[in-house]
Formats: sequence, structure tokens, C-alpha cells
Amino acid sequence: MTPAERRPVTENTPTVLFICQHNAGRSQLGAALLEHLGGDRFLASSAGLSPADEVNPAVAATVAEWGMDITDRVPRAVTTDDLAQADVVVLMKPGLDLPSTPRGEVLEWAFPNPESWDAEAVRPLREAVAEKIRSTLLVR
Repeated sequence: MTPAERRPVTENTPTVLFICQHNAGRSQLGAALLEHLGGDRFLASSAGLSPADEVNPAVAATVAEWGMDITDRVPRAVTTDDLAQADVVVLMKPGLDLPSTPRGEVLEWAFPNPESWDAEAVRPLREAVAEKIRSTLLVR
């Protein structure tokens, strides 16, 4: 299911694209938390530079603790169209080499890669990403 299918979008709803290396952990976490915390205020999506086969199970488990199921989401590669359409691009790791220049505002956040973490280790990351979303995106 695409982000547009998950909630109604108006022409004034800003699109926020979260990007990380594999689109399995940090970017999936960012998009899910923005959906949860931002409600209908934003259209959240995520992508990666070299997508993994599946969403990180530990990330999915910690998001499930907040009542969201992201286990059916499939990591995907960021496209030039994604970057042209996003109002805000959030790089979950600074310095990512994107396929083109984003049209919208670019935010560079620095979060560690939870690739081999268990759910207990991911919980503090979830809280840190949620706080960054609250202090950066939800104050707009």
C-alpha cells in the first residue's frame, strides 16, 4: 500500500521523503512515526539507495508497540521522481549520494544504522527519531 492509499491527501499536504541506505530501518521508522505523530498533516514516504529485501524486523516490532504494522512494506530505491516531488527530504544519514538534486528542503539527520539490532536496542532509536520529528517537522 502506498502512502497515498493510507490516507487522504490534499494539494496542500506536504510530502516528506525519508531516505537511508537500505530503506529497511531508519527511513521506514521515520516515515511510520511521521504517519503516527503527524496524522493527516503530512504524506510520509521512504526509500533507500540500495534497498534491502525486507523491513528490519526489530524496527517493525518497535513500531508495532505504537500500534502500527509496517511488516507488509517493501524497501524500494529512491528515484529522481521521488526527489522532484518531495517538499521535504530527510536524510537519515548525512552525506548520502542521491540520484538527483531534491526539489524541496533537505534535512540531514544523523541516526545509526540498526541493521543488526534487536527490538530492545531499537527502542531508544525510535524515541530519538520521534523526538526529532516532533521538534523539527511537527512545529511547522
